[in-house]
Amino acid sequence: MRYLFTCGGTAGHINPAIAVAGKLRELDPECEVLFVGAKGHMEENLVPREGYEIRTVNITNISRGHSMEAFRHNIDTVKNVLTATRDAKRIVDEFQPDVAIGTGGYVCYPVLKAANERHVPTAVHESNAVPGLTTKMLAGQVDRIMLGFEESRQYYRNQKDTIVTGTPVRGEFDQYTKEEARQQLNIPEGMPLVVSVWGSLGASHMNGIMSELIREEHDEPGYRLIHATGRNGYKKVISFMEEENVDYQEKGIDIREYIYDMPRVMAAADLILCRAGASTLAELTYMGKPVILIPSPNVTNNHQEKNARVIEHAGGARVMLEGQFEARDLRNAIHELLADPEGLKAMSDAMYSLAVPDAVDKITEIIAELTS
Repeated sequence: MRYLFTCGGTAGHINPAIAVAGKLRELDPECEVLFVGAKGHMEENLVPREGYEIRTVNITNISRGHSMEAFRHNIDTVKNVLTATRDAKRIVDEFQPDVAIGTGGYVCYPVLKAANERHVPTAVHESNAVPGLTTKMLAGQVDRIMLGFEESRQYYRNQKDTIVTGTPVRGEFDQYTKEEARQQLNIPEGMPLVVSVWGSLGASHMNGIMSELIREEHDEPGYRLIHATGRNGYKKVISFMEEENVDYQEKGIDIREYIYDMPRVMAAADLILCRAGASTLAELTYMGKPVILIPSPNVTNNHQEKNARVIEHAGGARVMLEGQFEARDLRNAIHELLADPEGLKAMSDAMYSLAVPDAVDKITEIIAELTS
């Protein structure tokens, strides 16, 4: 079997594809897998690290602005779609896939369109609660639409080809029990662990909030904190600590540029502070982790807040909107939640109730059906 995956732009689009590809390779070690991504984006680095070949096409997004610059950008995007579709057809002709699967990002449109025109079975996975423009455009052209949230069904007219699968989670998130992870991270018994993470590049506003929060904490805050600054924020956060004479290590605070051992850190955590990307939420529900969600305000169509509200409505999260709170408000929320073990347990149970632990299996079954 030959499997063609297309995804890109964010780890939230790439990791689900990698999870499914891994399962397919486990089931059929002789299968061939090819990824197609957008030129110049993180999939060019993430996919080869997992041992898969990737080819790229030149594709850009649609700007929702009303300026002349946005208009010119969209004209270029239309041209890029035509060129990318032509290039994608060439890739499809050369690889001859048995099925093509998209897991998000605007690169999915030209690739799945090309596969459809070559009569290759196609499927797209929409991990967000509200479908993005790419999924809407593909709705009439793919054979199956797979959804991360049950709430998403309402946005599709033809629901017979729409299946709720959940969002795939990489197998690494099964590696650790909470006790094992805490021991490996040297977290003292009975000491809560809070994890703060805002993406691989970081978020300047949230790094500022977390810096103020760390400064305002007493010498013994009553919990351990692992804060990931992201690549663009580490030097600034550390400089702030030095300028303000904050001995954060004495407070039991670990400031990292990136959390490379996320499955272990997440397993050990009692409370997580993060954005509301769909892939992140799938990991959190899979592990039943209580969370304070602060959706990114810089996401098209406000997807992250809509995702966060689904989790909040179920009782698994507290949602705080960026720009509408200060460091002391977040600090108070952390202390309030940690002081209520029963409340944290209820949040954890709510998160587990939203999880779809067999999402990878469901998607591989759909792929098998399309290729049969």
